[in-house]
Parts: sequence; C-alpha cells; structure tokens
Amino acid sequence: MKAFEKRPGAGRLAVRLQTWSRPALQALEATFATPAAPGASPFGGASSRWARLLPYAFGVALVASLLPVTVNLLITDYGVPGALAGALATAQTAPLLLATTRPLQAWWVVFPADIAGALLLTAFDGPHAQVWPWTPPAVVGYCALMLALGLREPRRTLVGVWLATGAAGYLLELVRPYGQSGVTTLLFVLSGVLLLLASSFRARGEAQRRLAEQETISEAERARRTLLEERARIARELHDVVAHHMSVITVQADSAPYRIPELPEAAREEFASIAGSARESLAEMRRLLAVLRSDGSEGERAPQPGLDRLQQLVEATVRAGLPAELSLAAGLADGRTEVPQAVGLSAYRIVQEALANVVRHAPGAPTRVSVREDGSGLLTVLVVNGPATEPVSPLEGAGTGHGLVGMRERVRLTGGTLDTGPLPDGGFRVAARLPLGPADADTEPDTEPDTKPDTEPGTGPGAGPGTDPGAGPGTEPGPGPEAN
Repeated sequence: MKAFEKRPGAGRLAVRLQTWSRPALQALEATFATPAAPGASPFGGASSRWARLLPYAFGVALVASLLPVTVNLLITDYGVPGALAGALATAQTAPLLLATTRPLQAWWVVFPADIAGALLLTAFDGPHAQVWPWTPPAVVGYCALMLALGLREPRRTLVGVWLATGAAGYLLELVRPYGQSGVTTLLFVLSGVLLLLASSFRARGEAQRRLAEQETISEAERARRTLLEERARIARELHDVVAHHMSVITVQADSAPYRIPELPEAAREEFASIAGSARESLAEMRRLLAVLRSDGSEGERAPQPGLDRLQQLVEATVRAGLPAELSLAAGLADGRTEVPQAVGLSAYRIVQEALANVVRHAPGAPTRVSVREDGSGLLTVLVVNGPATEPVSPLEGAGTGHGLVGMRERVRLTGGTLDTGPLPDGGFRVAARLPLGPADADTEPDTEPDTKPDTEPGTGPGAGPGTDPGAGPGTEPGPGPEAN
C-alpha cells in the first residue's frame, strides 16, 4: 500500500522534471543554432527562468566540485603548502565561472594558471606525485572550458587555442622532473576532439539558420515576382479594354462635324482636339504595351474572354475529368445586365484559376460555379468544390502557394473583395464580389506589392483552388492568369 501511495508523488516529480527539461533542451538547440553574443548567457533566449539559469548553475557546480578536490590533491599528493595550494587551485578553477558568458577571457586566465602551476610543482616532491604537468582536476576543468570555447569562438581562435595547448604541454615535458608520460598527449587529443565537436554543432546550427533565412527571402522574392508578373499581365489585358473605348471616342469626335449639321466652328475645333488627344493616348498606350509585352506573349493579342465564355470554360473542365456545373444568371447569360469589360475579364480569370486548381489539387471533386448579380450593383462569383475523389499526384499537388495572387489582383483591379478558405467537408471555396459600377477612387490598392505569400490551403485530397498558378483547363483563348 505504501508503494502505491508513493507513486502519485513520483509521477508528479517526473512531470515536473519533464516540464523543466523541455525548455532546457530547446534552449540548448537554440544555442547550437545561434551562438550568443559576447557577455550574454547561452540560454538567454529561453522562455523558462530555470533554463536561463542552467549554464550558471553548471558553472557553479563545476567550480564547487573542482576547487576542494584540487586543493586536497595539491596538498596530499604533491606536498604543496596549504595557502599556496588554495591560491593555485582558485586560479585554475574559479575563472570557469566566466566561461559561461566569456570563455575566451576565462581561457586567458586558466591557461597561464595551469602553466604556472606546472612550473610550481617542480619545486615540490610530494609522496604521491605521479601526474605532471597537468593534474587530473585541471584536465577536467580544461575540457569543460574547451566545450564552452567551441560553442562561442570562430575556428581560427579554436585552432590557436588548441595549438597553444599542445605547444605548452610538450615544452613542459622537456623539463619533466617526475610523473607519468602521456597526460600531455591525452589533453592535446581530448581538447582537439571537444573543440571539433562543439564547433561542428555550432557550424551546423548556423548553416540551418542561414538556410531558413534564405528560404524566407526566396519565398518573399518569389511572391513579389509573381505579383509583379500578374500586374504586368493585367496591364496588358487592360489595353484591349481601354483601347476599345478610346477608339470609339476618336471615331465619334472625328465624325461629329459630319453627323451634326450646322455645327459651330468652335465646336468643330473642340471635337478635333478631342480626337487628337484620344489618338495620342492610344499611341502612348501602344508604346507602353510594347514594353510590357514579353517574349512569347503574342498569343495575348487575341480578344480577351468575358462572361460569355464561361460556359465553354466549364465544358472544357468537364472534358478534363472534373464534374463541374455552371449557374449563370439569366441577365448575365443573355447580355441584358451590363457588365464592364474589365469586370467580365476579371470574373472569367478568377473562375479559370479556381477550376485549374481544383483539377490540380482536388481531382474528381464535384465543383459548382455560380455567377450572378446580387441586386446591389455587385457581381458575385462563387466556385465551391468538394473533397477530392481521386489520388493527387505529388508533382501536381506541390503548388507554390501563389495562385491566389492573381485572383486577389483581379479583385483589387475592380475594387471588389475576395474570400477564400477550406470547407468543413474537406473542400474549398472561392468567393469574389466585383462592383459593376466604377470603383471608388478612395478604395484603390496601395502601389507597393504585397510580398507576403498566400496561404496554401493544401495539396492533398480535398485541397481546393488557390494554391498553384496556371492556365485554365481546356483550349480557351488566352493563357491562364499565371501563364507567364
């Protein structure tokens, strides 16, 4: 019964030890990955107060155990007087407290103290003096100091410390009055191994940290490049939209004197000025478009699609093996509801991107596409897919996570909103609301591109659209939003 009564207390103790050791291990890993600055504690970044105090506790315990052992050894084995033995032991062990934060400075004290102690021992011939020039406690303390140095100092410094250790030991061997041989070689080899191991852990941690930093930078640059490419593509597509209206203005202004009889001369001059300004604007647009067009973009000269091409897009997706259906409001299907060309193009590209990503990341998932006008001047585009019914190819499922960039830029172009996210059943939802009227100037997006990558909803079964750029399925005119 008593044994059973003690078990709860032992369990609580084990839980406490586990809770206390976890932050210490995490701090140790962080120490290897990011060496502390000079003067800072190795575990200074740990969340637990006990973990931050662990290096100091280890240093105090090491000094508290080595100091009396060294004093006793010098007095009993080597015959050193008590006061001198205490001073020498203090010089050889007390600086180890400094090794927690400044190991190189501690080495500059311990190393001369060990050499001075070896020279001092030549004047005494104790009854049990066997080991020289380094006493066993000095070897233990020096090895602990090597570990601290390996975690903090660069390799050039470590090589210098190691060579100085060997040179001092072998020079002292030349005047060895007594004792066994091999201690110098033992310390030289052991210190080299400890320095190599500690520096290797440190180098590995630094390499991992730098790799993580480079991956973060590369991801941000990739997101920024994708965003800029998408904006350039939108600008090229807008040429077809704006050029049409500018051409109409030019024709109307040029034909006004012939269509309106008895037009005053001032009005004729005004119409001529308007036509000239429109032609000049068209010329400027063409020059800018020539800069924006990159190699291989000749296919973009085809007429840009709109809501009238959604049915063909969905049919092409069905032929690709995705069970998709389209619900298009009657007013939008027959053209009775006036939809600006930029809004229609954006709606088409959003649906194209969403369907392409369903094919890629959720093959076989039933998908519903709905486009309607909600009565308040907003065009609602909704693409909802269920969970995948077929296995996802690893190559196709490994998206870059930037497919939402194109959708978001299309929505920002028209001043609308975009809502995307996974569904409880494992599917995905893309919902865009695009204003049918002119966008408010106060709601224009910032000119600086957002380099934060979009959240990838997943690449396994049930993942939905928005994860990978690419052209829509089928043979639709014009490439997908991310085809560049």
